[in-house]
Amino acid sequence: MKRLAQREPATFAVVLGLFALLLLFVALPLLRVLMASVVQDGGWTLETWRTMLTRHGALVPLWNSLRLAATVAVTGTVAGFAAAYTITMVAVPGRRAFRFVAMLPMLAPPFMIALAAIMLLGRNGVITRSVLEPLFGTGVEIYGFGGLVLVQTLTFFPLSMLLLLGTLAGMDPSLEEAAQAQGATPYRVFRDIVLPLAVPGLLSSMLLMFIESLADFGNPLILGGDFRVLSVAAFLRITGEFDTAGGAVLAILLLVPALTAFFVQRFYVQRTTFATVTGRPSALRRLHTGPGARTFAALSFVLLGSAVCLFYGAVLYGSFVQVWGVPGELTFGNYAGALRQAGGALTDSVVLAAIATPVTGIIGMGAAWVLTRRRFTGQGLLATLAMLTFAVPGTVVGIGYVLAFNSPPLQLTGTAAIIVLLFVFRSIPVSLEAGRNGIAQVDPAIEESSASLGATPLVTWRRVALPLAAPAVFAGLAHAFVRSITAVSAVIFVVSGQWNLVTVSILGFVENADLARAAALCVILVTIVSAVLAAMQFATSRMDARA
Repeated sequence: MKRLAQREPATFAVVLGLFALLLLFVALPLLRVLMASVVQDGGWTLETWRTMLTRHGALVPLWNSLRLAATVAVTGTVAGFAAAYTITMVAVPGRRAFRFVAMLPMLAPPFMIALAAIMLLGRNGVITRSVLEPLFGTGVEIYGFGGLVLVQTLTFFPLSMLLLLGTLAGMDPSLEEAAQAQGATPYRVFRDIVLPLAVPGLLSSMLLMFIESLADFGNPLILGGDFRVLSVAAFLRITGEFDTAGGAVLAILLLVPALTAFFVQRFYVQRTTFATVTGRPSALRRLHTGPGARTFAALSFVLLGSAVCLFYGAVLYGSFVQVWGVPGELTFGNYAGALRQAGGALTDSVVLAAIATPVTGIIGMGAAWVLTRRRFTGQGLLATLAMLTFAVPGTVVGIGYVLAFNSPPLQLTGTAAIIVLLFVFRSIPVSLEAGRNGIAQVDPAIEESSASLGATPLVTWRRVALPLAAPAVFAGLAHAFVRSITAVSAVIFVVSGQWNLVTVSILGFVENADLARAAALCVILVTIVSAVLAAMQFATSRMDARA
């Protein structure tokens, strides 16, 4: 660090600033959660832990969370691999349309599919009344473990698909062609070539799905029923029973497996090679056309594509009915009513997300540049701190922010600042990774040429690296905006009467059984997100064209 300060004082200041921000808004909230579980009345004690682990059944939601996360890790990865294999390797029409449909869950609040599940499979759901009850009688419902597996799989499999798209696309097609030339059947090629080479991506996907399921809050809150999980239990412990110490214990029980999975994933990915040969692939991939591959693709289309369209179609249709489950004329009244009751929350969400998005992009790209192009003491610690909130469940982060910023000198509770800061530091990991990938594709010689002409490192970053990494800039900004405007698990702890959020309003509609207005608000939110992403894509493409 001393050498960096002497050679590049501006870069040294950026590194110090990043350390200060990450320690204050990432490490400190987690430390406060830990302290809340072991400090009581000014002294250290493990009494809260003993009480929670014996009398209050903390082990039941822990076991439920782990069981659910392990199941979704498998089902989500299977669905993601099926979608990625269909898009990458099979010659079937409609692959682009299928990819678009498969990406829809990423543009909506994470509990939108849970809302659709209630409309279709709830006690008064369309499928329940017309199909399930005539076949199986009463008592069949979506609430509990089975419903959560279904909903979380459909919600999170696009993340697995995106990860596995890169894995499959990076395979050298000459290996498959060599196997076929030796007489291997398409099934043998898939079993002996494609599947083994995809194992690193599959394992990484399973860990990612495990983390996402553990961190999920909205779906278990809506569909959990008697199936208690840690994220919801910690929230109810604090907001319902006003037991901060007990909620902190549950939060730490949730944090430990999530962080374990995160560090195992990073350790595995960093020490596993995805390369099949040296250099670039030797030939263009010839898409599979055999009956087995086409059948597999057709099943993926039908099962995944139809499920997503069915659930999202239910929300769209439900936004026009007067009362869900009661026949009647379609109406736009739900939209008017939703905007009348939650218009302020919608405005707050858009404004705060719009503020957080560029801040996230600047910090994420700045961190990406110093981590990619510079070497300094503490670089690994900085990278770990920046990526930490990706693994920390939102419930834990929300509790940490309430505990850390509820008193002087940083009393932020009830202000817009605490929501924006939470948005920023929850979104930085993806912005950082996107930035590192984009900057890594820029030849360092270009930046060296800029430096040789007298440009400072910051000018080089702003005028050279940033424009050339425009696609990565868009990816980071897009993710930051979507993650901010659809967030619920962390921000539900910090909203106030002055600053509310649309996702919290949607949850309120669902809890009051006003499914039609909840659906209308979801449709409005998805429309806004889609429009903003389209505008950002256009602006970034113009920036990329000028670079």
